[in-house]
Amino acid sequence: MTSYQRPRLLRLHQIIAPGGPIPVSRSTWLEGVRTGRFPQRAKSLGGRIAAWYSEDIDRLAQSPAYSSKVEGGSK
Repeated sequence: MTSYQRPRLLRLHQIIAPGGPIPVSRSTWLEGVRTGRFPQRAKSLGGRIAAWYSEDIDRLAQSPAYSSKVEGGSK
């Protein structure tokens, strides 16, 4: 029997710095979403509440292009 697992949704405060996997400011994150650098919102939870799929965030955090910038690649 196969069980269905719903995708996990993350709110912005779970994604960005200081405790999140993507160490950027809120304004940098929102600009990146707007320009396509970061994943688009997965779902609107009503009003001004948005969420992103955890799989998209994990993929971003593990991507070679992103991790080289975070680890101090080019300044």
